[in-house]
Amino acid sequence: MNVKIYPCTLNGDVNAPASKSAAHRAFIAAALSDKPCEIVLSASSEDIEATVSCLVSLGAKIEKEGDVYRVMPIKTPKSGVFDCGESGSTLRFLLPVVAALGAGGTFTGRGRLPERPVKSLISALSGCEFSSEKLPFSINGKLRGGKFFLPGDVSSQYVTGLLFALPLVGGEIVLSSLLESKSYVNLTARVLENFGVRVIETDNGYKTKGSYCAPAHYVVEGDWSNAAFFIVASAIGNLVRVKNLSTDSAQGDSAIRKLLLGFKSSGTVIDAGDVPDLVPALSVAAAYSSSPTRIENAARLRLKESDRLHAVAHNLNALGVTVQELPDGLIIEGKGGVNGGTVSSFNDHRIVMSFAIAATKASSPVVIEGAEAVNKSYPSFFEEFKKLGGKFDVV
Repeated sequence: MNVKIYPCTLNGDVNAPASKSAAHRAFIAAALSDKPCEIVLSASSEDIEATVSCLVSLGAKIEKEGDVYRVMPIKTPKSGVFDCGESGSTLRFLLPVVAALGAGGTFTGRGRLPERPVKSLISALSGCEFSSEKLPFSINGKLRGGKFFLPGDVSSQYVTGLLFALPLVGGEIVLSSLLESKSYVNLTARVLENFGVRVIETDNGYKTKGSYCAPAHYVVEGDWSNAAFFIVASAIGNLVRVKNLSTDSAQGDSAIRKLLLGFKSSGTVIDAGDVPDLVPALSVAAAYSSSPTRIENAARLRLKESDRLHAVAHNLNALGVTVQELPDGLIIEGKGGVNGGTVSSFNDHRIVMSFAIAATKASSPVVIEGAEAVNKSYPSFFEEFKKLGGKFDVV
């Protein structure tokens, strides 16, 4: 699906959808718990449904009625096919869980997921055998407790996956390098605490205490990551107010407002190490600023649903903004706005939403190719966009 977006002013209130990051974690914790749990999820997505489907394949029973998912925990783990779709979270979170339960099975995925790194996580899962280091692969054996050695600078999702497994097998995580995107591990700890498991930070890693005990009712909080696009919309001249966000959230992307306030007329430097998912949206804000912005410590963005550094640079250049692509970041020469033109989604939901927002104040219409990629995390994005006064045609 290609969409042609016309310059306009978005105006009104929008409710942030449920946090995709928190939802993944809540469903997994509920499936490993001692009793049923009702999870209230205001909005789902392809990634969340991939996790739900894999948990069902693993032996959980999950029933949906409206916004409520009733999760009945895994009693007898099942071997099966775990289709992770394009969700890196689903793969990296559930791989240690399947290993800890000794279920075995086959993991599959599509898009760029087979190319995204998982080797270090596989290496850490002692007691298990894998048919390959890239998807699709089968896993056999049962995870042994003990010390799990992981790099901290590849993916915080490795740490989260093993944190789900630790209450089942015992042991601790030992990091061989500084942990990046630590806020995502903090979010994991917050969710696990709600399900009876305390995460304890050590000098060089993590361990857990307690066992899974589900609350009867769990409401997934609003998503700062997806809300960021509409927050940036207001920063570049729209009039959008975002609701359903917790100001004391453990989500790292709640830093979006502080980062936007930090733009300076003399030039801005943004360290993306803890907020990688905000880079596409922040890049749009940078294009609308009147001074240079340097985004650094973002090399891992090359391993997301797309190479996001290249995707952002390519699209902003296509809209008349001078962008220098660095190995680990971008230098964006802000010119106070963008021109019209044609950009690609690169099959990446965050690229679509960023450039839809950029288009609202462009000098002429912007065509986004492959805009259906939003379904990965925010299927109702264009519906909300239209409600706010956004103007576009499907072409």
